[in-house]
Amino acid sequence: MKLSAELRRFQTRIGHDFARPELLVRAVTHPSMSSPGRDDNQRLEFLGDRVLGLVMAEALLMIDRGASEGQLAPRFNALVRKETCADVAREIALGDVLKLGRSEQLSGGRRKQALLGDAMEAVIAAVYVDAGFDAAKALILRLWGARVETVDQDARDAKTALQEWAQGRGLPPPAYVETARTGPDHAPVFTIEARLQTGEAAQATAGSKREAQQMAARGLLDLVAGG
Repeated sequence: MKLSAELRRFQTRIGHDFARPELLVRAVTHPSMSSPGRDDNQRLEFLGDRVLGLVMAEALLMIDRGASEGQLAPRFNALVRKETCADVAREIALGDVLKLGRSEQLSGGRRKQALLGDAMEAVIAAVYVDAGFDAAKALILRLWGARVETVDQDARDAKTALQEWAQGRGLPPPAYVETARTGPDHAPVFTIEARLQTGEAAQATAGSKREAQQMAARGLLDLVAGG
């Protein structure tokens, strides 16, 4: 199989030339573009998630040999969660080469966090199947870069951090209220407000409730605790 010029440029961006280019094509094919003769990236995504997890677990153990499991777990979660995968995907312009069905294209699929995160995991798996674990490990460490060593000593997602901040002050957990929902049914956009019992609040808008909640929690945490 001969890759398109676009995918050849993508290979250069990630630093891996595929011996089996069909793996890269599959990795960038969203289920909305699958057909009896064209595989999508869901199985690769499943595998890539596990490869990423193993690489990050090993890297964290090597970086901090004295850390406890309790310290390592939140750092690990911060490095492998979908939001981080999507951030890396944006840095390599993975969205530009995704093969999407018309409905996903029209709804802004190339910018969707979950879709980008899934595709990033699929690309990792494609490299793993194409060239083995060492190649996949090198890819991950290269693309994640400084994130691995600078991940917060007590990395937590924003909702967890905000809840712990509230509990530490004797407050009930924050409330998350959907204040608006716009867009078509197939591509809704949610506005969520995070509220504390003391009255402080922050709003955020995103293409999924989970993402909007996390953004609102981060905004409220920045407001009350300075980040």
